[in-house]
Parts: sequence; structure tokens; C-alpha cells
Amino acid sequence: MAAPLNLKEGQSSTRPPRFNGHFYSWWKVRMHDFLMTEDSELWDIVLDGPLIPMIEEKDGEKNRLVPKPRQKYDEADRKKIEKGYKAKTLLVCGIGPDDFNHVSACESAKEIWDCLKTAHEGTEQVKESKIDMLTSLYENFKMKEGETIHEMFTKLSSIK
Repeated sequence: MAAPLNLKEGQSSTRPPRFNGHFYSWWKVRMHDFLMTEDSELWDIVLDGPLIPMIEEKDGEKNRLVPKPRQKYDEADRKKIEKGYKAKTLLVCGIGPDDFNHVSACESAKEIWDCLKTAHEGTEQVKESKIDMLTSLYENFKMKEGETIHEMFTKLSSIK
């Protein structure tokens, strides 16, 4: 995971890290840590989706869980809903206008996270293709005649 060059000092610990379209892996780790610091349930909401208040409803002889009507929400239900919106807001506050346009139709923090992940890391098929390409580059890597160790190391480090 590469960190951005020219990192400005004094980044806030009270605001989400800002993603500028570059260094997604770096931002992803920082956003995870930020959300965990705020409230570990926020990270669960990002991974698993929003907490939807449910109620048991009789369906013939069986009971089934269905979403609870808003009119029947109690204080605990409202807190669950608020956490979902807080996770969504923190993610949106951490991205720029270009990425916002990609996620503006998303209704939950999980949808936003998954959309950003796909946009910046690709699908599983793209990832596997990239791994194969990088493995091939690494396996064929050799020190050229007349090349210094520093030059070779720089060349190796730039494989990405």
C-alpha cells in the first residue's frame, strides 16, 4: 500500500480522510480506522448493510420477520437508523465530487463502499488478472548487466 507523496501535516482526527481519486488502498485503510474510532458498529454497517428494525408477523402457522413500520419505531430503532446514516455521511464526506457522482444513487453505506471498491480495485476477475500479470513480471525480473543495486531495487519497487 503506497502512501501519497507530499502528505500535508496536521490531518484532522475528527474529519474522515479525504479520497482524491488516487491511492485508494491507503484511503481505504484510513477510512476503516476512522470509522472504527468513531464507533465500531459503523464499520459493521459498512460491511453488512444498515440495521433495519424488524418485527415478527404471523403468516399462517409460522412467524416471519418483516421490516417494522416507521410509526412503530422505538428509541433503539431510531438509533440504529441514525447509525446507518452516520456511516453513509462519513463515507460521502470522505470522497471528492467525481466519486460522489458514482455513488450518489447509493442508498446505504455498504452500497457506497462496494461501489468505490469496484471502481478502484475492480471485480474479482480483474484482480486475478492483475495478480497473474504482476506474478509474471516478478518471476521474469532480473538484474541487467551494468545495473546498480539501487537501480534494480527502484525497478523492482515500481512493479505495480
